[in-house]
Parts: sequence; structure tokens; C-alpha cells
Amino acid sequence: MRRTDQLFDIIQILRDGKLYRAQDIAERLEVSTRTIYRDMDTLSASGVPIEGERGVGYMITQAISLPPITLTASELEALNLGLAIVGQAADDALKTAAETLADKIDAVLPAQTIAEAEAWKFAVYPFADPTRNLTHMPLLRSAIKARQKVRLTYTSRENAVTSRVIRPLHMEYWGRVWTLTSWCELRNGFRVFRLDLIESAEALPDLFVDEPGKTLADYVP
Repeated sequence: MRRTDQLFDIIQILRDGKLYRAQDIAERLEVSTRTIYRDMDTLSASGVPIEGERGVGYMITQAISLPPITLTASELEALNLGLAIVGQAADDALKTAAETLADKIDAVLPAQTIAEAEAWKFAVYPFADPTRNLTHMPLLRSAIKARQKVRLTYTSRENAVTSRVIRPLHMEYWGRVWTLTSWCELRNGFRVFRLDLIESAEALPDLFVDEPGKTLADYVP
């Protein structure tokens, strides 16, 4: 398993707010406990709001706002986009400034769940180009509000490209990675997609309504 995928899986396990022992997480991911300790240090250093210690367990705590202001979802999106763009600049001074600014934000802004919409970066193991998170975001946000089905072309962890028709339900922000919780009609179940791995997204004319077992309230990570 790639390191970035493993970090993402740990966040998925911890996102329910319960306390998990490193040994339990290691068994689920089929890795060593020492590896989980290392990954927890990486996630914590990246700004993910994890509390716990070795021998006791780990959990993700309730996210907090950036003091002394509270950012809206749109403002947080704009901040993320700005840093991503500057971080790709050819000007070394600007790139360095973007990195140090992200570090300062990491220190005070743990990853936050946004009801209407994985840290700003993952230390030594960054995810894919952060700008890819934003490519399809306007379409997906609109589809969530309109309750409109979407056809995705998605790259799996095995680098296989698949086409899915989904009911987009909820976007979450983990910093440089956004995720989309949806009902996947191909798999007939809930699936969480990383926005940076979406190759294409097309809003379909089909709308959907709440059905028992297929709503966000029914989703249990």
C-alpha cells in the first residue's frame, strides 16, 4: 500500500471520533504497530487534530476554527486555492512564502469537516497536486445542492480508471485533500472518493431523492 493511501485509510478509521489502539489499526491495515506510531506522528505534524499516545490509543478531536477569525467554507476554499497556486509558482521566494504560511496555518487550524462542502499537507509524503482537488469542486458542490447524479471517471489505487454514476452527498476537507462521500450505483453502496483522483466529472440530467439506506445519515464510516 502506498504511504499516502495508508495515511488516508487511518483518517477514515479515526473519523468517527472513537478511540482506537495502534494495534487495532495495524491489524486492520495489515502493517506493524511501529508503522502506525510513525504514521500518527506524520499526521499530527501535518495538522490533523489527533489526540492520544502510545499504549493508550488515538482519536480525531473536534476541529477548531482559525483564531481569531472563523472561516466559512468558501473562504477556506479560497485560501487553499491561493496557497496551491502560489506553491506552483516559478518564483522561489513566493513558493517558500507559501510553504511557511501553510506551516503557520497547520499550527492553528486542524483539519475541519465542512458540512456543505486529510491537513494542508502531509509532511514528507504529500498527496497529488493540490490544484487537482479544485478542478471538479464547483460541479460537485452544485450537484450536491441540486441532488443531481454525476458520472465520474476515477483512478483507483491500482491505477485502474473506472467510470461510476454516483449520488454526491457530502464533501469533506482534510486540508490539501478533499473527499466526496457518495452512493455509488455501480457498487450499490457508499463510497468515498478523493477529489484529486477524479479524472472527469459530468453532471447528469437525472435527479435523486432520499431513499432508505442511501442517505448521508445512513452512512457509517
